[in-house]
Amino acid sequence: MNEKVSVPGIFGINVFNDAMMRDHLPKQVYQELKNTIERGEMLNSSIADIIANAMKDWAIERGATHYTHWFQPMTGITAEKHDSFLAPPSSGRAIMEFSGKELIKGESDASSFPSGGLRATFEARGYTAWDCTSPAFLREDAGGVTLYIPTAFCSYTGEALDKKTPLLRSMEAVSKQAMRILRLFGNTTAKKINVCCGAEQEYFLIDRELYNQRKDLIFTGRTLFGAAPPKGQELDDHYFGSIKERIACFMHELNVELWKLGVPAKTQHNEVAPAQHELAPIYDDCNQATDHNQLIMEAMKRIASHHGLACLLHEKPFAGVNGSGKHNNWSLSTDDGQNLLDPGKTPHENAQFLVFLCAIIKGVDEHAELLRLSAASPGNDHRLGSQEAPPAIISIFLGDQLVDIFDQIEHGEATSSSQGGRMRVGVNTLPDLKRDATDRNRTSPFAFTGNKFEFRMPPSSGSISGPNFTLNTIVADVLMEFANELEKAEDFNIAVHELIRRTYVEHKRILFDGNGYSQEWIQEAERRGLPNITNSVDAVEAFVSEKTMRLFGRHNVLSKLELQSRAEIRYEAYVKQINIEARTMIDIASKQIRPAVVKYAGTVARSLAAVQTAGCDASVERELLEEINANLKLLHERLKMLTEITEQASMLKGDSKSQALFYRDYVFAAMNDLREPADRLEMLVDEDVWPFPTYGELLYNI
Repeated sequence: MNEKVSVPGIFGINVFNDAMMRDHLPKQVYQELKNTIERGEMLNSSIADIIANAMKDWAIERGATHYTHWFQPMTGITAEKHDSFLAPPSSGRAIMEFSGKELIKGESDASSFPSGGLRATFEARGYTAWDCTSPAFLREDAGGVTLYIPTAFCSYTGEALDKKTPLLRSMEAVSKQAMRILRLFGNTTAKKINVCCGAEQEYFLIDRELYNQRKDLIFTGRTLFGAAPPKGQELDDHYFGSIKERIACFMHELNVELWKLGVPAKTQHNEVAPAQHELAPIYDDCNQATDHNQLIMEAMKRIASHHGLACLLHEKPFAGVNGSGKHNNWSLSTDDGQNLLDPGKTPHENAQFLVFLCAIIKGVDEHAELLRLSAASPGNDHRLGSQEAPPAIISIFLGDQLVDIFDQIEHGEATSSSQGGRMRVGVNTLPDLKRDATDRNRTSPFAFTGNKFEFRMPPSSGSISGPNFTLNTIVADVLMEFANELEKAEDFNIAVHELIRRTYVEHKRILFDGNGYSQEWIQEAERRGLPNITNSVDAVEAFVSEKTMRLFGRHNVLSKLELQSRAEIRYEAYVKQINIEARTMIDIASKQIRPAVVKYAGTVARSLAAVQTAGCDASVERELLEEINANLKLLHERLKMLTEITEQASMLKGDSKSQALFYRDYVFAAMNDLREPADRLEMLVDEDVWPFPTYGELLYNI
């Protein structure tokens, strides 16, 4: 049985948060650190030793023996190196120390992480820098208690080698430009704009013993072979269904750990596919939310093993059922508590809201390729556009109310806002329900949901840094353009109205409220001139376009060199991922599937001979053996083809883009060809002979 938990009693107890800082720091030091965190002021290095000592004392009180600079390199996961607090012993006695220098700065081998050419093998030095805007925390596990210090990671020459640095830069950029707009609307109290987000995390849970019998899951995170089970998600009976006790125990332990870490885990439920689930936190500061999402994914994988489970974060671990995404809810708010994307009760009268909304519409339309890139990954190629997730075409859903307001503005002035009213369910004992002013659209990749936008494309296994620093930067750029125009206006109100009208007219092609799954939308999007980038290799090109380089350069988010390195990293990552998958398929087909089928074919052949000897009708055995042999021959031929193409790919010379294209066009195609006869053979071979667990066992054996 799960022990009773007081959420208020445990929430944030393992975080050196504001309350802990106030309790452990001198008042003046606390205020200086607070100003750095809230106002973006430069940290006074003279107080670093005081902060470090207080942080160390707090951590040791809770059992910590080590500390680590925790950072997010371009590997897609986090990195950490643990050092103990132990100082050189004095008179045989252990001394525990932690200096301001150790808090602020660490060092790591930058050449051992993806750098896209920024660091050569012999150029090793890289630095981690304390990010005081995301609080330090303690992680408790079987290895003890460790103090984790969130940090940025940069090269010896100053370029960003991580996912945190451009996010922090972009948050400053959008705050700076949004403040200019707010001042024009008469807001004199706000001092800073906060980017807020919340990432809904989808994932699969399967039995760990079965997981350990699947080489493809172990090496690649997804099944490379597998015939469809008799039952998938056709009955819609898993979505929001009763949570099984074993899964509920996992969720309980996960929630407790996350709450202790200050992660505001809120919602949990079964998702659409069998064995699929979701966790959603409460909205938070974008930087902390990004760190929290990394903690969520790491905790899911670690805690799953406590319950004999394996957590799969791959976007498409099973063919034929819904894959997993990460819906990124994004908004802007002032430090005095105003949500800039809250339309209010009469949005047609809320000019400030409409200006910010127009900035987002224009930014998404002008930089659709870049936003698409922010959600691109090899795993997400299996998911986007597959009638289960948003299409690969970027569009915006606003809903009837806002579209109606913009239509009014286009043809004159907006004089009304449609309201939702009330809805009777038809049962006297049930209350009337307040109807929202507009419906939702689950097929839209970028949908307005009342007071925020939900970006539904990001991959489940990826960091939300990329989608967010992209959104922040493209919106900052348009806000800068708007501010430049409005600051010169003779009549501000007339200028605002014309700006809103013109922006809507010029960019309404990006708005689409219909069925994003339909073939008609693909054709309509092409007529509108909207890009349809169907794979992650083609998406990378957006990183190195002149348009992107000017955009990120204007706001000091990423330099030309940093963008080029990220493109190189993306191409290399694609090549490595597909190469691992191809070699895993070759290994499984050669060592498991082919031997098992040959052995079973021999059994059927002996049965055929016995039936014939008995003078009975052997047509069933003969037909089965012929079908097995035909597919076995095809498997053998396609296995040889994949082996040859993979070897050819590994010897390719030239740039990483050309290699990625070859892997996409030839290796990946050969992988799909090999899977076809293998999956047919699974349905022909005795299940006791088949060498690894099937989809039916993986998805339903919990």
